[in-house]
Amino acid sequence: MAEEKLSILIVDDEQVVRDSLVHWFTEEGYDVDASDSATDALSKLAGREFDLVIADIRMPGMDGIELLEKIRTEQLDTSVILMTGYASVETAVRALKHGAFDYITKPFDPDDLSVVVRNALEQHRLKRENRMLRQQICDEHALTDLIGQSEAMRHVREQIETVAAVDSTVLIEGESGTGKELVARAVHRLSPRRYNPMVVVHCGALTETLIESELFGHEKGAFTGAQYRKKGKFEAATGGTIFLDEIADISLKTQTDLLRVLQEREIVRVGGTQPINVDFRVIAATNRNLAELVKEGRFRSDLYYRLNVFTIHLPPLRDRHGDVPLLATYFLEKYSTQMNRKFTGFDRSALDLLIAHHWPGNVRELENIVERAVVVGHEPLVRSHDLAMTRPAEGAEDLTIDTLERRHIVRVLEDFAWNQTQAAKALGIDRVTLYHKIRRYGLKPPAKAARA
Repeated sequence: MAEEKLSILIVDDEQVVRDSLVHWFTEEGYDVDASDSATDALSKLAGREFDLVIADIRMPGMDGIELLEKIRTEQLDTSVILMTGYASVETAVRALKHGAFDYITKPFDPDDLSVVVRNALEQHRLKRENRMLRQQICDEHALTDLIGQSEAMRHVREQIETVAAVDSTVLIEGESGTGKELVARAVHRLSPRRYNPMVVVHCGALTETLIESELFGHEKGAFTGAQYRKKGKFEAATGGTIFLDEIADISLKTQTDLLRVLQEREIVRVGGTQPINVDFRVIAATNRNLAELVKEGRFRSDLYYRLNVFTIHLPPLRDRHGDVPLLATYFLEKYSTQMNRKFTGFDRSALDLLIAHHWPGNVRELENIVERAVVVGHEPLVRSHDLAMTRPAEGAEDLTIDTLERRHIVRVLEDFAWNQTQAAKALGIDRVTLYHKIRRYGLKPPAKAARA
C-alpha cells in the first residue's frame, strides 16, 4: 500500500508565486493545492485536512496573520509558515506569537524554503503521533492503569477480566518492575470485593520475627514491646483482598502458617489461642520461579498448588517494545503535570533510543528515566540526551534476571551516591527491601560513599 502524501496549501494573491510554489512542491512529492485568498483557504481547510499551510502575510481582505488566528481559533490541526516581502522584527514577533512555525522573506531560495517546510512537517508529524499516543492511553484507562496495545498485554487484560469475577486465588509472575501490583489492584477493582479494602504485604521487607505479627496480628504482651492488641493484615483484609508481594521470600515456617490460613480461613494472633474466622481473597506475586524453588526444596509444594490456581504472567518490557512509546508518553504527561512542565512529546531520536533499550528494570526503569528527563530537559520535546541512556550492549539478551536486577540496583545506587533512602524511592521499593537486595547480591558501596 502506497504511503499517503503529505499535503500543503499555498495561499497567495499573486498567481506567479502560487504557480511556482505549487510546481516546486509537487516535484518534491507533496500533495499541493492553492488559494488566492485567506477566505478561499479557510473554505478549503473546512473541507479537508492539510498538514501545512504556506501563506503570504499581505493579501487583500483578510491577511496572513488573520488567517493564522482563524486557524488557531478553530483549532485546525495544521502547521503554518508565513511569507512576507516586508520583513521586520515586529512582523516576525507577530507571526510567531500567533503560532506560526516560522516566517520567510521574499524573494526566497526554494531550497531554503524546502528545509523550513520539511522541519515544519516533521514537527507536525511528531505532534500528531504524540496526540495519537495520548488517545491510546485514554482508551487503555477505560479498563485499568495497565498500558499497552501488544498482544501480550491484551492477553493480560483478558485474564484479569476472566478471574476478577470469581474468588479464586491468583498468582502473578513477572520480573521486578513489570507492574505486578497494578495487576493485583486491577483484579481487586473489577471484583465483587472492590468496595472492601485491598491490603498489601511486601513480604521481602519483613523479617521472619515480624512477618507473623504483621500477617496474623498479636495479643497484648505476646512479646516485648507488644503493649496492645493488634489486628493483622488478614483481619484488615476481611471482605476484601490481601496482596502478598514477593511471596517467594517468606521462610518455610511462615509458609506452613500461611498454608493453614489458606486452608482453614482462620487465623490465630501471635500470643493468642482463639481462632478468628477471616474472609479474604489472596493475590500473590513473585519475580522468581516458584516451581524451581519447589524442586530445590525452598518452597512448599502444597502452598505452591494453593497459590497457583490461576496464574497471570506479566511479560518483561523488552518483549513488548511496541508498548514503550505508550508508556513513555503516559509517564511524560504524568510528571509534566506534577512538575508544571510543558512537554508535548519525544523527538524521533529519543523514541528510537527508548525502543532500542533492553529495559532490565522494566516499566519501573522507564518511569524513572522519563521522570529524570522531565527534570533536566528543555520543553517542548524530550530529546535523546535528556534520557541518560546508552544503546544496549551486545549479548544483553543472554543475561539472567538476577544479573539484570543487580546491575540496575547498582546503577541507581551510584546515581544517588549510595543514599539508600533516595535509591529505594527511585526503584519503587521500600528501604528495607533494598537493604535485603543489597545483602542478597553482596553489594558494597565505594569507600568514599561508605564514609559519607
